[in-house]
Amino acid sequence: MLLTLTGSSCSGKSTLAFGVADRLRQVAVHDFDEVGVPEHPDHHWRHRMTEWWVCRALEYQDRGIDLLLAGQSPLGEILAAPSAPLLDGIAVSLVDVGDESRRDRLTKRDPGQWNASAIDAFSGWAAWHRRHAMDPRYQPDVIIDGSWPRMAWHRWTGWSAEDPRWCTHLLDTTDRPVAQSVQHVEFWVTEQRDAQRSGELALASGWSDQASSHEDQDS
Repeated sequence: MLLTLTGSSCSGKSTLAFGVADRLRQVAVHDFDEVGVPEHPDHHWRHRMTEWWVCRALEYQDRGIDLLLAGQSPLGEILAAPSAPLLDGIAVSLVDVGDESRRDRLTKRDPGQWNASAIDAFSGWAAWHRRHAMDPRYQPDVIIDGSWPRMAWHRWTGWSAEDPRWCTHLLDTTDRPVAQSVQHVEFWVTEQRDAQRSGELALASGWSDQASSHEDQDS
């Protein structure tokens, strides 16, 4: 299955993912950007690379290994990736941090690289992530407009916030010790893997073939 830690920059995704790498058996841990990032990454690039990572997850799946991926692709992009329905399970956690903490982390990580406008953009992307995690109908154009043509947005754009498949776990790392957050991620990964094995995972195999709860009510 594919387990993803998503969110805007400097929330702690990669630190947490690699922090649990030695604690989990049969789990491969990767960072979305490890294969390289273009000078001006756009929607097309992120969508194509999301599909690339989904395909990597399928390769691991064939070997009985789950993939834990740290990146910025939100749930809607993962579900729309062409090969996503072939996965035997999908679980997404939004790793978030308060705006002031994000600003401090960006400044310390890359001194002098980010101006106020760039930092505000990271905060805006984080704010959108929070709303997207709660409701698929919140400004989907942010990721759909100008997207890679192969993306299958129709899989979820008819869903409501009440659809059980629209499920993003939330982890706020603000003022939380790294060790505590790592433990939290370890528990979340274990919980999702157990749910997948028992057939209780919200986005288990076959999720894209199910009618949405909204469609069920209208029928």
